[in-house]
Amino acid sequence: MASSIIIKGVQLSLHCGVTEIERSQPQPILVDLILKCPNEPAFQSDRLTDTVDYAAVVQCIRDTVGKQAYSLLEKLAEDLCRALFQHFSLTHLKIWVRKVQAPIPDFSGSVGIRLLRSQRDYLQTKHGDPSPFLMAQLPRLPRGKALDVGTGRGRHAHFLATQGFSVHGIDRNREALEFLDTQSREARGLPITTECLDLETDDQNPPDLGTARYDVILGFFYLYRPLFPRLLQALKPGGVIIYETFLLDNHVHRHHPRRKEFCLEPNELLTLLRELQILHYDEGDHQGVSQADRAFTARIVARKP
Repeated sequence: MASSIIIKGVQLSLHCGVTEIERSQPQPILVDLILKCPNEPAFQSDRLTDTVDYAAVVQCIRDTVGKQAYSLLEKLAEDLCRALFQHFSLTHLKIWVRKVQAPIPDFSGSVGIRLLRSQRDYLQTKHGDPSPFLMAQLPRLPRGKALDVGTGRGRHAHFLATQGFSVHGIDRNREALEFLDTQSREARGLPITTECLDLETDDQNPPDLGTARYDVILGFFYLYRPLFPRLLQALKPGGVIIYETFLLDNHVHRHHPRRKEFCLEPNELLTLLRELQILHYDEGDHQGVSQADRAFTARIVARKP
């Protein structure tokens, strides 16, 4: 189901102009937006959490501008795009920023800049692109603290942190975690913490991850079956787990992973999370971050009662 959210005529008053005289007085600026986001659940649920809050978008625009002064509308428009992609789960954005009282003699129209941007324009990081499944399901994730199991170099931790989550990443690869820590500091202190921890030392007694500690738990392409009771224990009531990993079909048809015990049987993920409310589940041959990147996976989003 394709749809667009349209917001027209956001009114701003700010100092914007090439010359000092032009920037000396605040000028009226209008902003029009066309937003695309994965809001399909809202057509059935009638819940604001399943779409984008128009009022929050307008407030984000005003907060971003603040009391800044700009020379060019191009820079203003780009700053607004970046802020909107950072704070909302958008896939595409069209923005029109214009002066309605341009200082041009004998001119009664407006002047402005139109930009077309996609989420991918702002996700090209050294971490790698996040899973398309995570990006599509972002509106279903309650805001708060997230646990990224098997975080590696942190492509998903980094993505969630840019969306306003506080993220704790666990992995046994110390070098990967050091990379993530360094990149987080360079990205103006994104709210990411890391922990070097081997989760697979004891099948009978996996590490304790806490009780009702996390609003979101995510696991991508990591499977250690004894850990699931610990994950459920660490999830807050009302919290959501999002998980995707290989099916046995991928081992058979694409010979990866090389050991079939690292792959799920059909419907096994449903069994592992049977105590939760299933919000989404599917199995199949799914596209990854590029057209050439495909894998047979099981994908689930489930909420703890």
